[in-house]
Amino acid sequence: MKHKRLFISVINETFGKDYPMDVKIETLPSEGYLTESETTDGRKDIEEQISDFVIKVGDEVYLLECQSYDDNSMAIRIAEYVFIVARQFAAWDIGHAVIPMPRFAIIYIKRTDNTPRITVITYIFPDGQKVEYESENVILEAFTKEDIIEKRLFPYIPFYIARYEKDISSGHSIENVVKDLEYFRDQILWLHKGGELSDIEVVDLMGFVNTIITHITNGNKNEERLVNIMGGTVIETESEKLIRKGRVEGRVRGRAEGRTEGRAEEIIEMGWEFGLDDAAILKKLQERIGFSLETAAACLEEHRKQLVQ
Repeated sequence: MKHKRLFISVINETFGKDYPMDVKIETLPSEGYLTESETTDGRKDIEEQISDFVIKVGDEVYLLECQSYDDNSMAIRIAEYVFIVARQFAAWDIGHAVIPMPRFAIIYIKRTDNTPRITVITYIFPDGQKVEYESENVILEAFTKEDIIEKRLFPYIPFYIARYEKDISSGHSIENVVKDLEYFRDQILWLHKGGELSDIEVVDLMGFVNTIITHITNGNKNEERLVNIMGGTVIETESEKLIRKGRVEGRVRGRAEGRTEGRAEEIIEMGWEFGLDDAAILKKLQERIGFSLETAAACLEEHRKQLVQ
């Protein structure tokens, strides 16, 4: 969500598009509600579903779902996710509804013998009509490190290391891991020097890589050596560093406040739409955003006042 610009190349590669890196893009809400089963007292149990990443480029909507392992439920879950996304763009009048489905892709970080090449959702209607809704899966192991850099598939860099998980976690030789990490580090810094990556993008990409490393190593003897490879920072003067820090902190605060307010409004409105009472909505605000009960109540009351006005 923070670096949505970097996903343009992923969209181009995955869906055969040719969007420029400066194209206007919009991230969309990735959560919605599906009615599941009835409770013992007859009420409907409303379960929240959250997909990974929904992005709109022009008139096209794309859903990217990252998967770390084979999962027999993935196809049905993606069917739920795409419907939640499509519902945002549905149009209807008396006796007629149009539901435009988004393009979707599942990105498999690791591959096994069971990893499917495509994901297919088959809709069968009572009159015998059958519609196949499918997409080719993205298998990260099929990409070399050179492919990732040449095609500017920056979001794949942190997950590349997952292909060496057994070696890293078992204490086997990690020389190939070291060489690949050094390659990515040098290429990231070279692209930054050429203006293709910003300071923040470089710092965060390296940080994301180290997050994956620390997850895989779980504190074993390989962690420090591998993390230190991505420990390089962008060279800048102290004055430049202070200026950038102030700008970044201001942008981060503003965006965080805006995102939090927007998510709160979505949760409240969805709760009302599905008939949730105030107590259930307050609980959702506390669980999903981390509000205290007092803050959640104030937010709910403020939103109710805005509707009245």
